[in-house]
Amino acid sequence: MSGAPVLLVTGGSRGIGAAVCRLAASQGWRVAVNYASNKDAADAVVSDIVGQGGEAFAVKGDVGNAADITAMFAAVDKHFGRLDGLVNNAGIVDQPQRVDEMSVERIERMMRINITGSVLCAAEAVRRMSTHHGGRGGSIVNISSMAAIIGSPSQYVDYAASKAAIDTFTIGLAREVATEGVHGAFHSDAAARNGRRGRGCGALSSLFEFFLCDRRHHECERRALGISIS
Repeated sequence: MSGAPVLLVTGGSRGIGAAVCRLAASQGWRVAVNYASNKDAADAVVSDIVGQGGEAFAVKGDVGNAADITAMFAAVDKHFGRLDGLVNNAGIVDQPQRVDEMSVERIERMMRINITGSVLCAAEAVRRMSTHHGGRGGSIVNISSMAAIIGSPSQYVDYAASKAAIDTFTIGLAREVATEGVHGAFHSDAAARNGRRGRGCGALSSLFEFFLCDRRHHECERRALGISIS
């Protein structure tokens, strides 16, 4: 599989991220499974992939830390020597609270991980994949949430706001790199948050069908906006 495309999935050790890793591997991708602290969970995903004949490795990195992001992408460069796709999945939510009960620390942490981390990861991916930087093209997926639409009142409006920011970022990034071989930046609202295998697989399958279709037909240059898979 040395010539197979390489996908980095942030927050790939559980939930949506783990489902994406397993599905991508089943469709021929080599996978970098990112984790922040739970190495055992990431290793379990890698073991599953390798056991099915795929290729994967676990890479530690907290997307809330810029230095960790740089090191994570460097580790992928060293291990696989290329990057063809990024799934920006890592993110956090917090305990249900009204906005007038939230601390500054909570809000700053939420935005640093959910927004800044995703933007920095996308920037690293673009530097590797965009033809503007000598790359061969690729794909970026930003994971969003219905919370961006409904607002999650009296629960976590800070999380909802962070995902709304990701939606806007997705639109802008898609337009920015659409003519540089990056196959559009699109977001998914697949529901696989509890870590059970198979949860949300219909949406994830549709996502990867689009992912692979773009790779075959090079239609990304004509896609100014991303898509949302419910």
